[in-house]
Amino acid sequence: MERHFSSLQDFVDDSSMWLGKGAVAVVLIEDDVEVDTTLRHHMHLGFQTVLALMPPRIDLPRDLQVTVWRIDYDMAQDGAMETAINSVIQAAPGRWIYYCYNSEYLFFPFCETRTVGEMLAFHAEERRDAMLTYVVDLYADDLNTYPNAVSLDNAHLDRSGYYAAARDGEGGPKERQLNFFGGLRWRFEEHVPYTRRKIDRISLFKAEAGLTLHEDHTFNVEEYNTFACPWHNNLTAAVCSFRTAKALKANPGSNFDIDTFKWHNSAPFEWHSRQLLDLGLIEPGQWF
Repeated sequence: MERHFSSLQDFVDDSSMWLGKGAVAVVLIEDDVEVDTTLRHHMHLGFQTVLALMPPRIDLPRDLQVTVWRIDYDMAQDGAMETAINSVIQAAPGRWIYYCYNSEYLFFPFCETRTVGEMLAFHAEERRDAMLTYVVDLYADDLNTYPNAVSLDNAHLDRSGYYAAARDGEGGPKERQLNFFGGLRWRFEEHVPYTRRKIDRISLFKAEAGLTLHEDHTFNVEEYNTFACPWHNNLTAAVCSFRTAKALKANPGSNFDIDTFKWHNSAPFEWHSRQLLDLGLIEPGQWF
């Protein structure tokens, strides 16, 4: 059976049709780059329900048409990301939700041998309802061969250059909240608006009534925006993403200024959580 909603509202209205068990992955599809690999990667991680919000013009392979819930959606409209995710929150209270864009791939500690459900079960036992993820930029090594900066076989990442700064609140720095920076948004910051330079997202969270995601990838419930509980470090994950590299090469203002994304701290991406753990880009917390 093909799984297809013609609008976001139809999807929300018929939530009982698609809402099964387990965590929900929401993939926001902006273009036709690596759509199928993004969806398959998250299905392989163990997400029981995968939603693809995408323009009608983009086709899905036949096998994904019967395994993924497709929702016709225009990602170019203002507020598209937060409108979509807040609609899913409304439709799936009490469920763990993950979101990303196409050409982005979730990695968490030991994901090669453990499912996302196992990881979230442990995280919930630590009384955590959200998980910090870092958006780790990926980019092709040769932009002449791969002009859109995307190559799964020749992907690279920055192995250093990441840092954190205090997140200001009304009475001073917010408790257990930081803004994280690094990757291509740091190295090519002159081409990136200031409000879009941080690389932290709360990509995994438990939906609840009244929860709202903001444009800057933070929530209206402050505890959701924290990187750890008060008593010890918690699990963190990474969203390995070609999205910034794609944007820098697609934007006329930056395309001709960038001949390569490689520098002395580039390293081939190994598509394995061990590399991210070794680089300190994800944290196992108390999960061994």
